[in-house]
Amino acid sequence: MRLIVGAIIVFVCVFGSYAAMGGHLEVLWQPFEFVIILGAAIGAFIIGNPGPVLKAVPSMLGTIVKGSKYKQECYVELLGMQYSLYKLVKQKGMLAVEQHIENPSESTLFNAFPTFAANHHAVEFVCDYMRMLTLGANNVHEIDALMDEELETHHQEQERIVSAMQSIADGTPALGIVAAVLGVIKTMGAIKEPPEVLGHLIGGALVGTFFGVFVAYGFFAPMAASLKSTFDAEAKYFLSLKAGLLAHISGQPPVMAVEFARKALMSDVRPTFAEVEAATAALPASI
Repeated sequence: MRLIVGAIIVFVCVFGSYAAMGGHLEVLWQPFEFVIILGAAIGAFIIGNPGPVLKAVPSMLGTIVKGSKYKQECYVELLGMQYSLYKLVKQKGMLAVEQHIENPSESTLFNAFPTFAANHHAVEFVCDYMRMLTLGANNVHEIDALMDEELETHHQEQERIVSAMQSIADGTPALGIVAAVLGVIKTMGAIKEPPEVLGHLIGGALVGTFFGVFVAYGFFAPMAASLKSTFDAEAKYFLSLKAGLLAHISGQPPVMAVEFARKALMSDVRPTFAEVEAATAALPASI
């Protein structure tokens, strides 16, 4: 929805104002200029990015359209899941979680929290570290360092996608100049034509510069910023998991481990202590 509303505002303000001041919209229709700029941008994108980034383009576009899925309700559910997991360990021991971490798709505990269960990376993250605990790992500093390394790798993978989109935003103004120069070359070939014809050709050439800057700062740069914002929200989701897991490994009771996890969240989506307490109190006695 944000994408649609933003695009409408951009188009209306730019083209509506141009038409209102007496500009002729038909002059801006220069399809071959658009092909030069967007085609070259796509080609440069393919040249400059590795296979995994190119394969991620469909999901990247889906992420831009849908926006961040990490709302406050998701974080409340995440904290509730952690509370249930740590409480289970506290009451029945580490062996009680084996059935959940070895087959998470059929886990009654994880499936009680649908947005968490649908997050493959988050489920895998929790299962991997809980499995390490069942195998005897208990050095909180070593696990902390390992988590940092894993999350940093995940961040770098996402940053490549943001950088790829930002590179298009950085490159299209220059490609607009390329299209404009080609238009000027075409105009120079028609130098003997009357002034009204030359004026039309020059105006068409300048559309290339306009279009390159327009799509760069009106669309591609905001799309890169939107991706970064979504990935930052996901990073906070995992940092909350990390904080809760480390607190649990350190021996904190479930309610305190969840409080550590809650404090890792951004203030605009962080539920209050009372909200978390109410959510955990409403959980079934056993899952």
